[in-house]
Amino acid sequence: MRRGRRLFLMLAGIILSGMTLINSQVLVESIAAIVGNEVVYLSDIEEMVTEIRLRGEKTPIDQLRCMVLQELLVSKLFLDQARIDSITVSDNAVEGEVNAQINNAIRQAGSEQVLMDYFKKNMIEIRRDIRKRMVEQEIIRQVQGVISEDVTLTPRELKKYYSDIQKDSLPVIPARVQVSIIQLDPPQNEENKAEARQKLLDLRAQILEGKSFSMLAVLYSEDPGSAINGGEVGYKLRGELEKPYADAAWSLTKNTVSRIVETRYGFHIIQMIDRKGDMMNTRHILIRPKVKPEQEAKAMAKLDSIANLIRKDSLTFAKAAVMFSTHKDSWINGGKYVHSDPTNRNTWFSLDEFDPEMYAKIRELNVGEISAPFRTNDENNNTVFRIVRLDDEIPAHRANLKDDYKTLYDAALLEKRSKIYQDWIKKKIAITYIKISDEFKSCDFLNQGWLK
Repeated sequence: MRRGRRLFLMLAGIILSGMTLINSQVLVESIAAIVGNEVVYLSDIEEMVTEIRLRGEKTPIDQLRCMVLQELLVSKLFLDQARIDSITVSDNAVEGEVNAQINNAIRQAGSEQVLMDYFKKNMIEIRRDIRKRMVEQEIIRQVQGVISEDVTLTPRELKKYYSDIQKDSLPVIPARVQVSIIQLDPPQNEENKAEARQKLLDLRAQILEGKSFSMLAVLYSEDPGSAINGGEVGYKLRGELEKPYADAAWSLTKNTVSRIVETRYGFHIIQMIDRKGDMMNTRHILIRPKVKPEQEAKAMAKLDSIANLIRKDSLTFAKAAVMFSTHKDSWINGGKYVHSDPTNRNTWFSLDEFDPEMYAKIRELNVGEISAPFRTNDENNNTVFRIVRLDDEIPAHRANLKDDYKTLYDAALLEKRSKIYQDWIKKKIAITYIKISDEFKSCDFLNQGWLK
């Protein structure tokens, strides 16, 4: 049921038909429910149920329809409150999310045409429906923010929350580590770049002479995600692509081939397949610079020397990182490795978050030790060389207040807010005009005050 709810929330934006406010207190055939000035249409429920079932949900149809109706009724309570409180959200505020949702839907469907055929709507209608759902979700979020804006958690409440949980029910927190790195890029990498460019020039010449771009992409492209599809990357918004790639692609006409384009991933040649509105479908061949054995040996020797200086206390790790490391996200912090997600800039990692090379080196270390130099790939899948120091570790354990205060605090606060929302929903149901179609009155949840 929970999986169904998550699917419903993701899919609702695509399949919701436009809804209009009505003041009538008489249900017509196409209306499943009225909540204040908000309407739930029968077609909304049936389309959502069909889509969820197509995704593999095995819940019986009657239960699924009731579950979808409950979710919609609750969302309408929040939207009705937003109308009372004059909370609004502009279309522009969600445009980025709308574009991302559309692009994801096209990728899942395979093409715009398949998507339009499936929903029996054109792209303008699909975009309208998604935008409406995104606006509604943002409005609901703001209403919930107002309801819970003064909610805090005292240390006593957190301790009670923790003490009330049976110890064998506490989650097992995986082992976590803090590490610092010093990274070197391959020396003389300009030579490697020149060779990559030349290889692409040769491939481009073959394409211009009539060879198949798709075939050459399958044979030579170093982007595993697209090479298997002949280099095709699918429909994407301009903002979803690397800027140099997007700029070059956007200047192409159908079936034409770009000159060589450099991005942080390497070098590309691009062919325009199709362009529709704000989206374009391209194929590309990616060639990355290749590191020679002598370049690898030189980088490893330099890192070995740096590591030995640190071990002998001739240089601190932090100073060495500032002086030598090319890892842009950590050198300024003295090498401290941080999450790349801007919303999660903490320094604790579970071991399975590292690539195999980093994982293997970290597992060998005791706290404070520095690894031998090793070769790995950076976040852009380019070859780099690193040493890593294990700064701290917490073994796998049952959650406790000492080591997992924030995890438990967030869980307790979420539970407290959920109770406040439930209390608000009960009170809101009691004072809101609600009318449910007879077709749904067998749903068990309606006995919780929805039927009047």
